[in-house]
Amino acid sequence: QVQLVESGGGLVQAGGSLRLSCASSGGLFSRYDMGWFRQAPGKEREFVAAISSSGGNTYADSVKGRFTISRDNAKNTAYLQMNSLKPEDTADYYCAADRSSRLTPSQYPEHYDHWGQGTQVTVSS
Repeated sequence: QVQLVESGGGLVQAGGSLRLSCASSGGLFSRYDMGWFRQAPGKEREFVAAISSSGGNTYADSVKGRFTISRDNAKNTAYLQMNSLKPEDTADYYCAADRSSRLTPSQYPEHYDHWGQGTQVTVSS
């Protein structure tokens, strides 16, 4: 079974940075597309960023230019570097693994087969 564990969340002031990590175990990490999603209280789950097994990536418009997704296959870990954080970035952040082969990593949560438990990010004004 694939297990994903997020870390790196915390409290940061607006304009600050955080780097989230998603450690994967089980399965074949290098073959999976990896995605980051977030969910704020009372809000629906929202796509943030995704990276394909070959390194191609896509971002939500709301984070484009501020967030960077990456992966280190040797460490079975995906990352989300978050810069210029805004209060509206406050949410629980989840990483997810998509076992399907896609030309472009998916922005749709239903395409992802495995999910982590999430890590909380709070951005203060």
